[in-house]
Amino acid sequence: MLRIAILVGSTRPGRKAESVARWVEGIARGRTDAEFEIVDIADFHLPLLDEPIPASAGRYQNPHTHAWSAKILGFDGFVFVTPEYNHSVPAALKNAIDFLHVEWNNKAAGFVSYGSAGGVRAVEHLRLVLAELQVATVRAQVRLSLLTDFVEMRELRPSAAQADAVRAMLDQVVNWSRAMKTVREAPKGG
Repeated sequence: MLRIAILVGSTRPGRKAESVARWVEGIARGRTDAEFEIVDIADFHLPLLDEPIPASAGRYQNPHTHAWSAKILGFDGFVFVTPEYNHSVPAALKNAIDFLHVEWNNKAAGFVSYGSAGGVRAVEHLRLVLAELQVATVRAQVRLSLLTDFVEMRELRPSAAQADAVRAMLDQVVNWSRAMKTVREAPKGG
């Protein structure tokens, strides 16, 4: 069974990412083609990147990095739930991504973003970062507006069309995760 992480991409007090992730999980729960789990980066208490050796070497020294690595390694794909901060991705999410390398490789990712412009600029930046880590990002994307999908910009109340967008994104993430699993399992060498 494929395992897909729904990553809560903000650690900010009062964040909306947690309620958005629970909403996505509720939609995903009805599927039988993958298991979904919410992974909250706040639970890992990652400091500003403090590993002395680049992540691509895979020689982690800190217990928090080993715990984060073990969690991420067990997934076949990801749904990144991210707000947009200052036209980009939250620093805490970028930091969490930068802690690891091979754990992300040859997996798939989809996005659920939110903000005044639907969080699209954060996702544009995430796509570039994840491409460097050999993550196949899917085209279908969920863009939640603080103005129309939240009550008074606080309480999540998305339309039925947004739920349909989540299902379309999850279809692609599951299909691409299955395909990328064959890449990870293929014999190395030529």
